[in-house]
Amino acid sequence: MNLRLPAHPAGDAAASADGAQGRTFAFLLVDKFSMFSLSAAIDAFRQANRLLDRDFYSWITASADGEAVMASNGLAIKVDYAVADLPPADILFVCVGLTTEFPGKSKVLAALRSWGRQGRALGALSAGSLLLAEAGQLDGHRCTIHWENRVGFRERFPDIECTGNVYEIDRKRYTCAGVTTSIDLMLEIIRADFGNELVNEVANQFQHERIRSAEDRQRIGPERELAGKSDKLKKIVALMAENLEEPYSAVQLAKAAGLSVRQVERLFLRYLGVTPGRYYMRLRLERARQLLRQTNMPILDVAIATGFASHSYFAQSYRMQFGRPPSEERRKTY
Repeated sequence: MNLRLPAHPAGDAAASADGAQGRTFAFLLVDKFSMFSLSAAIDAFRQANRLLDRDFYSWITASADGEAVMASNGLAIKVDYAVADLPPADILFVCVGLTTEFPGKSKVLAALRSWGRQGRALGALSAGSLLLAEAGQLDGHRCTIHWENRVGFRERFPDIECTGNVYEIDRKRYTCAGVTTSIDLMLEIIRADFGNELVNEVANQFQHERIRSAEDRQRIGPERELAGKSDKLKKIVALMAENLEEPYSAVQLAKAAGLSVRQVERLFLRYLGVTPGRYYMRLRLERARQLLRQTNMPILDVAIATGFASHSYFAQSYRMQFGRPPSEERRKTY
């Protein structure tokens, strides 16, 4: 099934009713991109136009060769341009989903580098930050990425500051974690153009309960399941998450929280239904799975990076947690 996203007339700028110039955004789609992330971004501008009663915002789409692109949900989306033929736009957003390996990747990277050399603004939805980084367009910039891809990103690009925030705007680089955070990033762009009143109206149209700022963190794994629970428990889990390569002992964790080892055990059993040791092991193994899926690190290096001194103990623990050995996880992914 082929779809074409509705587009407003696009050129260097769209004329508004009062003579002000509008803004055009380009969305570069790659194979298995996230439809949700793209739709959330475009619909924020569509709603703004509706509430303004004029087409201030316009958007265009592109692919590596101008051919339709398959989204991760199986829908094929027709695009307006091949990336090499894109006209000028205020920001070029690269839209990525399940994979950063796809047909025409060299053309996409070349286009991103070209836009960067010309001093143009670039953005990324979801895992798109990986492509911007690979193209050398995030050097010296702060960025963010979907939490599931952050471990692999930091392993591949250790010199780039990749935060866990919902979105980041650093000079001419606009990145977000995708899905609903695409709305928050676009609302911030609209806020810069028209202020809070329009932004609040757009958010209300989506029933977007709270407009998040660049300082808001993505809620992931342990953070989500700890909502509304003990602050001391949150502190201990944060320490665990920050110290996976060299795990803290039970005594160190308890001391950091100002509790006894027994009190820490009771906290975990009461709120999470597991012992601290079992919970810590789960965090380490989940990080290992992310590294196996997102990087080409040797399995032994993954084991060491998550606090396992023995390859055999790591493989045994991994199989118990996920029902398959680490080697099979890698075969599934690559």
